[in-house]
This record gives sequence, structure tokens and C-alpha cells, in this order.
Amino acid sequence: MGETVRTLAYGSWPSPIDAGLAAAHDGRPDFVGFVGDEAWWTEPRPAEGGRRTLVRRRADGHEESVLPPPWNVRSRVMEYGGQPWAGVSTDGGPLVVFVNFADQRLYRYEEGAEPRPLTPVSPVGGGLRWAEPLVRADLGEVWCVLEEFTGEAPTDVRRVLAAVPLDGSAADDRDAVRELTEGRHRFVTGARISPDGRRAAWLAWDHPRMPWDGTELLVADVTADGTLENTRTVAGGPEESVAQADWTPDGRLLHTSDAGGWWNLYRDGEPLCPREEEFGGPLWQLGLRWSAPLDSGLVAVLHGRGALRLGVLDPETGEIVDAPGPWTEFAPTLAVHGERIVAVGAGPHTAHEVVELDTRTGHCRVIGAAHRDAVDPAHYPEPQVRTFTGPSGEDIHAHVYPPRHPDCAAPDGTLPPYVVWAHGGPTSRSPLVLDLTVAYFTSRGIGVAEVNYGGSTGYGRAYRERLREQWGVVDVEDCAAVALALADEGTADRDRLAIRGGSAGGWTTAASLTSTDVYACGTIIYPILDLTGWGTGETHDFESQYLESLVGPLAEVPGRYEERSPVTRADRLTAPFLLLQGLDDVICPPAQCERFLARMEGRNVPHAYLAFEGEGHGFRRADTMVRALEAELSLYAQVFGFDPPGVPTLELGK
Repeated sequence: MGETVRTLAYGSWPSPIDAGLAAAHDGRPDFVGFVGDEAWWTEPRPAEGGRRTLVRRRADGHEESVLPPPWNVRSRVMEYGGQPWAGVSTDGGPLVVFVNFADQRLYRYEEGAEPRPLTPVSPVGGGLRWAEPLVRADLGEVWCVLEEFTGEAPTDVRRVLAAVPLDGSAADDRDAVRELTEGRHRFVTGARISPDGRRAAWLAWDHPRMPWDGTELLVADVTADGTLENTRTVAGGPEESVAQADWTPDGRLLHTSDAGGWWNLYRDGEPLCPREEEFGGPLWQLGLRWSAPLDSGLVAVLHGRGALRLGVLDPETGEIVDAPGPWTEFAPTLAVHGERIVAVGAGPHTAHEVVELDTRTGHCRVIGAAHRDAVDPAHYPEPQVRTFTGPSGEDIHAHVYPPRHPDCAAPDGTLPPYVVWAHGGPTSRSPLVLDLTVAYFTSRGIGVAEVNYGGSTGYGRAYRERLREQWGVVDVEDCAAVALALADEGTADRDRLAIRGGSAGGWTTAASLTSTDVYACGTIIYPILDLTGWGTGETHDFESQYLESLVGPLAEVPGRYEERSPVTRADRLTAPFLLLQGLDDVICPPAQCERFLARMEGRNVPHAYLAFEGEGHGFRRADTMVRALEAELSLYAQVFGFDPPGVPTLELGK
């Protein structure tokens, strides 16, 4: 605490966390893996146009970016992507294959040489895309998921398992790609091969299901020449979500299923460690991993209610020993090699880091993307994990971040403004990690409440199912209940509540502003605003029938799509708002924002619309993030009546 505490109004505290600092720390390391003894992963570079680079950690502890700009290691399969790289160690060094974002081709990389393309470019629709590569050096191939567009519409697409020659012979020849499955299912994950090489396991599902609704676990025999035969379904179904499958070193099948109401682990169909905890999560990207079997017979697991911790499970006793350290939240990426586990962990005072757990010693250490405090941690918020009561008496999970500054306090008798954050998904969750975007607000005297509303993951299937056919109702009610509870208990200023969110959170924000009077303003980020348009071809294939469960079957309840949509309720919106949109967004296209704004014309509601060229779904460029964050703060300053130093004023039109 400083020697003298200044008394300044909430919202006007001077903060060392500016928008540039928050943008520079956006994103996290991801998709960890081993190449021989070395740990490799992808890492964001917001200052380099938002690309993701591939990082290796050499034996001497030195980290290096493997690929210079403009290489961007990122897949567009299902638009959200998935595991974009894989590698093996050879006598000549690492042999790595990766997907390059710009052309979506698969490339082969070896030390000291330029990457060479392995797959062709297709002129049809969204082209050829690849994810979850598995290097089969024994066959001279890389096995992966192939997403192939057959026409111009987003839903003109097929997905199969395919084998790509490692010698580059398919670089200009689509016919040289060997298909391993026949395309019977709309969606497939990458194959996992049993230790003896004789069986392959993968997941599949079909419209209108999402992978957290119901998936099937398929197993096939692998012949000596690398073809798949005798495919059978061994678990899963329309009402059972299998989130991951793998093989133990002794050839038993490990899978994660929510058949018992929680994503739990099973070995050869038998529950391993039944608990009312999650050992899995929503499969938004191909290749997410919540568990990984070790050579010793132990299993690395991510598990918990809400936040997921890293632990080591003994399948014979059901006992889990958690990794020591400050990391209380782990991202769904794991890799194992010998007795080593590599994961990506974070905590309330630590951003995501690459950590390694040695299961022999129990020692856990940071090996990459080490967190360094950019400012005095006294400016970080101190989160409170809370459970509120909803309108019908049900639990609502939330993280509350009160304003915090070592040298500032507000005048006696005043209460802080609060912004409710609605996460995207909506089948997702706000992680409990240090986020400098949250700190950007709290260090200025603005509280933040992240609401894991009904429908969020981390709390079992029944909690997820609360949102079934209730999107735009339960999420809106839960966010409002938390906001009003904070006001009622004297934590927040009832007259200075705001709401913000991106994607599905943008929908919840817009739906809240058009159906409640709780909030004085809101920030709507790359949102869904028109359910009918979105449900009839205005989005990508993966989510094109998501609304069938979130809202109801379009053919049966078309009126519900109409009446819940903010675009048809624009006449009810009276609160000032900021609308942020990427012009290259194919998931939530700009057309929805333009339609909404057209309905707002002449209504005299103060608002601003910022659209960013070169940005898709989720902002990745540092300059975009700075502009968006400063605009958001300026909106709150103008509506709530404070003056943040050094922040340009957002011009609000009517």
C-alpha cells in the first residue's frame, strides 16, 4: 500500500494497466506436444498481426520460435480449428507437420529448411482444411481430419479421416490423399492408434447434435497396409457425450463420457474414478485433451467443478494426487512423455504458462511462456468465487472482481459501477485466471462479475441442460440476478450496472438490453442478433443447427426465433451501447450488426459501431484490441459520469 491513498471517484483511478498492455498479454499458449524429448507448443503473437507461432523448448531450457512471420500455425477446421501440428524425432532431427492459416495447407518442416507443402489448394468453397495430424512415419504418411468443401455454401462440406503422403506427392494432387473413412458422419475427430498399431479410435457425431449433446466412440481395425476395417460403435449415442478417447500403454481403451451426468473416465467401458466432477469438457476444437495415459499406468487428468486442476490418477485405487503450485485452472491441452506431463496452467494471479510435472518426484515447474508481472500485482483484482440464487431458487456460479488499487480509494458513501461479463459459447465457462482485460477495469475502480450462467460447462450435464430451448431467457435471467444481487447487498451501484460479452455473450448482452431494464449500457461484441437468419444459413456448418437445441426446432417454433431476437426487439432498446465486429467473421457475420443498426436508426439511442478489417471471430491483432478496449471504457465513462485519464473519447451517435 502506498504511503498516501488518494481519494478519487470510482472509474477515474489512474492505472498502470493500459489497453496496450492488456492486448500484449491476450491469448495463451496452446496445443502442447512432445517431439522426442522436447516440449513444443503454439503461442500467440498479437503484435505480429495476431499470428500463432510454434515454439520449441530445447534440452538446455532455451525457448525459440520455430517459424518466422508470416507463418501462422492455425487450422480453420469447423472454423474454430483444432490441433494444428504434430512432430516426431528422427535421426536427422525433428520432423514436424503443421497447418498454415493463410492457405490452410499442411506443411512439412525440418530444421534448416523452408517448410514444404504436403497438400493442395482447392478452389471450391472454403477449400481443403486439416486438423489433428498424427505422423505415421512407419507408413510414410500423416493421418488427420480432412474437411473438404464441395460447394460455395458453408454447409457444402464433408469430413473424413485421411492419410497424406509425407513425401509431398499430394502437394498438387488431391487424388494422392488416401481417405480412411467413407464420410458416413458429419463430424469426426482425429484417430488415436493403439500401442500395437492394430486398432484406431475416434469420435463422430451428426447434425443437429453438438458434441456436448451426443457423440459416438468408434473403433476400427487397422490392417498392415494402413486401411481401416470393421468399424464399430463402442460407446456414446444421441444423449451421451464422449469427449475424448485414448489407449493405455497396455492396449485398453480409455474414454471420457457424461453418461453418469458428469464427464468421467472409463476404461474398457468400466468407470475408473466416478465423481461428481468434470474430467472433460465441450469439444469446441478438435484435439482438446483433458486426460493422457502415462507409461507407468497412471493417467494425467484435468478434473474439478468449475475450474479444472491437473492431477495424476491411479486407476487401480481411484486416488488422484494434484500437481503442486499456484495453478488452479488448466486449459484442455495435455501431453505426456515417459513420466513427464506438460500442461498449460494459470491462476488468479498468474496468466497461462506451460508447466511440466515430473510424476516420479512430484515436482512441477514452468518450462515455457513464463508469467512475468507487467505491473505491481497490487493492481490485480482479487476474485471471489461465489454462488448466487436464481429466480427459481437454482444456483448461479460467478466470479466477482471488486475494484482494487493500492493507492486509490473512492469517496465514502459511494458504490462502484459494475460490468457483468457474459461468456461466449454459450456451452463454455469463464476461467478463473489472471486476465489483464479484467484488471484494466478493476484497477480503475470498475467492478467486474463473470457469470457462469445456466448452460455453462464445469458443473455437470444437468446444469448445461438448463439452457436447452431457453437461450435468451435463462442466460439473461441469471446475469440479471447476479447484477441485482450485487446491488442489493451494497457491493455495486444499482444505477451504474453494465453488461458486455462476445459471440454468444454478445447475444446475451443484446438480449439483456432489449428485454430488461437492469443495465445502464452495454458492449456487444461480434454477436448473434438475428436467430432466424443465423438458423437459416448465416453461419458456418459446425453451429448451423446449434439453435435446434438452444432455442428449439425452427420448423416447430419459428415464432420463438423471431420474438427472442434483439433485431426484432430493437424498438425496446433505450440504453447506450457499443457494437464491435470483425468484418471477416464467418461465424457471426457483420450482416447481423448492420440489420440491427438499421432498426436503431432514428431512435435517438446513443451508440457507436466499430468494424475491423482483417479480423474474424475473436480479435487477434493488438491494434484492434486497444481500440476496442479504450472504446468500451469510454462508453462506461460517459454513461456513468467519470473521467478516465488518457483514454480517447468514443463518439456516440444517435
